[in-house]
Amino acid sequence: MAAYLQWRRFVFFDRETVKEPPGPDGGGGKPFGLPPGIAVCDSGRGSLVFGDILHGGDRRRCRARQIWFLPRSLQLSSFQAYKLRVTHLYQLKQHSILVSVGEDEEGINPLVKVWNLEKRDGGNPLCTRIFPAIPGNKPTVVSCLTVHENLNFMAIGFADGSVVLTKGDITRDRHSKTQILHEGSYPVTGLAFRQSGKTTHLFVVTTENIQSYMLSVKDYPHLELDTHGCGLRCSSLSDPSQDLQFIVAGNECVYLYQPDERGPCFAFEGQKLIVHWYRGYLIIVSKDRKTSPKSEFAGNEAQNSDKQVLNIYDLCNKFIAYSSIFDDIVDVLAEWGSLYVLTRDGKIHVLQEKDTQTKLEACKSDLKNLFEMAINLAKSHHLDSDGLSEIFRQYGDHLYNKGNHDGAIQQYIRTIGKLEPSYVIRKFLDAQRIHNLTAYLQTLHLQSLANADHTTLLLNCYTKLKDSSKLEEFIKTSESEVRFDVETAIKVLRQAGYYSHAVYLAEKHAHHEWYLKIQLEDIKNYQEALRYIGKLPFDQAESNMKRYGKILMHHVPNETTELLKILCTDYRPSGDNEGPGMLEGKKANSEEFIPVFANNSRELKAFLEHMTEVQADSPQGVYDTLLELRLQNWAHEQDEQIKEKLHNEALTLLKSGRFRTVFDKALVLCQMHNFKDGVLYLYEQGKLFQQIMHYHMQNEQYKKVIEVCELYGDQEACLWEQALGYFARKEEDCKEYIAAVLKHIENKNLMPPLLVVQTLAHNSTATLSVIKDYLVNKLQKQSRQIEQDEQRIQKYREETTRIRQEIEELKASPKIFQKTKCSICTSALELPSVHFLCGHSFHQHCFESYSESDSECPTCMPENRKVMDMIRAQEQKRDLHDQFQHQLKCSNDGFSVVADYFGRGVFNKLTLITDLPPGKAATTIEAGLQRELLIHAKRST
Repeated sequence: MAAYLQWRRFVFFDRETVKEPPGPDGGGGKPFGLPPGIAVCDSGRGSLVFGDILHGGDRRRCRARQIWFLPRSLQLSSFQAYKLRVTHLYQLKQHSILVSVGEDEEGINPLVKVWNLEKRDGGNPLCTRIFPAIPGNKPTVVSCLTVHENLNFMAIGFADGSVVLTKGDITRDRHSKTQILHEGSYPVTGLAFRQSGKTTHLFVVTTENIQSYMLSVKDYPHLELDTHGCGLRCSSLSDPSQDLQFIVAGNECVYLYQPDERGPCFAFEGQKLIVHWYRGYLIIVSKDRKTSPKSEFAGNEAQNSDKQVLNIYDLCNKFIAYSSIFDDIVDVLAEWGSLYVLTRDGKIHVLQEKDTQTKLEACKSDLKNLFEMAINLAKSHHLDSDGLSEIFRQYGDHLYNKGNHDGAIQQYIRTIGKLEPSYVIRKFLDAQRIHNLTAYLQTLHLQSLANADHTTLLLNCYTKLKDSSKLEEFIKTSESEVRFDVETAIKVLRQAGYYSHAVYLAEKHAHHEWYLKIQLEDIKNYQEALRYIGKLPFDQAESNMKRYGKILMHHVPNETTELLKILCTDYRPSGDNEGPGMLEGKKANSEEFIPVFANNSRELKAFLEHMTEVQADSPQGVYDTLLELRLQNWAHEQDEQIKEKLHNEALTLLKSGRFRTVFDKALVLCQMHNFKDGVLYLYEQGKLFQQIMHYHMQNEQYKKVIEVCELYGDQEACLWEQALGYFARKEEDCKEYIAAVLKHIENKNLMPPLLVVQTLAHNSTATLSVIKDYLVNKLQKQSRQIEQDEQRIQKYREETTRIRQEIEELKASPKIFQKTKCSICTSALELPSVHFLCGHSFHQHCFESYSESDSECPTCMPENRKVMDMIRAQEQKRDLHDQFQHQLKCSNDGFSVVADYFGRGVFNKLTLITDLPPGKAATTIEAGLQRELLIHAKRST
């Protein structure tokens, strides 16, 4: 129970008396006066509504009872509603429907009339329904009236304790049903409908009890809420800010009710006369301290001489927003955003609420710093967040200055999102206030407004407090949403030595690099780091193995090698290797991981051999490294059996055909490790026959030198010459090998004898007997060749003499053509015919068909052209020689001249199409003589 005397008083309303509007002559300013006899009133739809009653003097004047409308322009209007009196009015707020209760004749016979204010009937509002307000057949006085805003319920309370409920369309007789809902022994003093969702309740209050009816259920079940009631007009229904509670004002307390239970109560003493609810405020009109005895209905009629107090309460914030004394209040109405107080003397007083900022300033300027009240007031008036934040900040500063740091931090927390966090953080950086700072930073992170610096500071607070539970809660509770910078948190935790927490965050938020760095550098859990890499996607697993592979290889070589094998062949993350939706495996470039195996040759060999077995198209670097590794092992091995095995493995790898593109590199590797068989094999594959022979020469393997010459001498003839020079320089007795070389040179005619003699002259052990047979054979061959040449010369001379005689005969004697057949068609020769000095004869038509020139014999023409081409070539060559010699002598750069002629092919061997194979030497002389004969014949013609 809240004590009324403890509530603070404010003046949050301005009071004025309503003045008459200015007239045409500029007059006005007098207090506005209502017609006399106003007894009931209500408001809504932009007007104040009044109803009057008939007094004794009025009865003599027979003035009909009116319902009056007062709009904001203060232009009063009315229409006749009843003949005697208007006792009750209810203006709906959402519809232009007015419900009234009044009397048209003497006696107890109240009538209910429903008016449609939007429709007119002869200038007056249309009355859509009239029915008597009598519960059954018992005439009684209407005590209260209420109408549901959906127009489907209307309840009328009576002085005999009855309540009549009209269900259906209250504006029509045909669509509604009226029944007695409640009967009792005490007058009904208040009614109110409460709508919550689809549930409708009706509160019924009498002078002695309070009941609640559920109208949305058949048979209308009811519940008695309390055993005491209130007087007329001393009940009301609150708005949603107070959860639509039913307010009942007794003389000692004000009670609030839900449909099924009683709520809080407030000790507001004094005889209550009027109760209303307005915008979160409770308005109570009560008698002044000098009270008079209660009337029949606990305050229904007030003594005219009594003063009345109007109090406006804020139940949420527990203060009195306004309090003032009036003379004989008729009612308090709410319209146009203000409160209007009607007094019996016909005046209207308006209470205008002050703006929110003014009210807040009034609270904060109070000497006792009523910040809590100001905050509650701001919330109830829906002040924006900026305004609330400023109040929280001022309240926090006030508490901080008083030394109440716990209370201050709570206010500063409420400013998060509006106030710059650094303003608060600077105040609480002292170590003695680290708990307060921690609370503030926690809330800052919960609202996702913290930056990296705030995260760092909060984690440092946790570590300084050594509060592991709070720290763990902070990093593990945000499962769905991260409210801090994860990377910053990992760094701070690692620096503070909280490795397990840092690893948890890194793994949870996929900061793979940080996870591995902490595991390897701080915790040194290499197995776990390797397992973690095996779970990563391919790209991340590849990059992390390149970064940390050497460390892992040093500490867990076998496991690291196995992971690299998988990574470079068919990698799938360890969590994705099962199930039908398995992803296609990926493979890394195995050559890029060779540096990982530094100082781990055994694992490197296993890795490379595995790659060459399962992946034949491995990069060339894999084969190169494997060859080098095998050669190293072979070179350092002492056991002969193992050495032989390693020798075979290295040679097999060389013969695999993987080193054609890197021939030089493989050769260098073999030479570096003195791998003889590999060097010779590569020489042979590269057709480096001279290098093979030089290799044997360096090792003084004479027989091998001869074998190389025999094997490859046909492909490279200079091998024999080099072999002869090699043996000639040797001081040992090499007569056997020199004889073998000379024999081959003689057979192939590879060197002139003089050059052979000069070559062997360098050998002091080589005597004349070594080359005796060679020189004898050579001289004999030359003698035979000389004899053949002399015979050929003699033959050419005789042939020449004969041809010259024929030429002379042709010049001096007539030529007799005795051919009887055509040289082309071989048919009998007939006239006309064509004869040539060469002895060929043709039919004229054959000659014309086959001859390309009229002056040349078709049969001899091909041979003649060959001779002429040869002659022209010799002449052109002679001219080129002269031109070349001239340019060479005149040029400053003789080399460029020679290069130019080489480029033009001048020095290429000239091959004539008339050259005959050696086997046809017997016909050479005859062909030569024929060519000379044709040349002379051509010149003579």
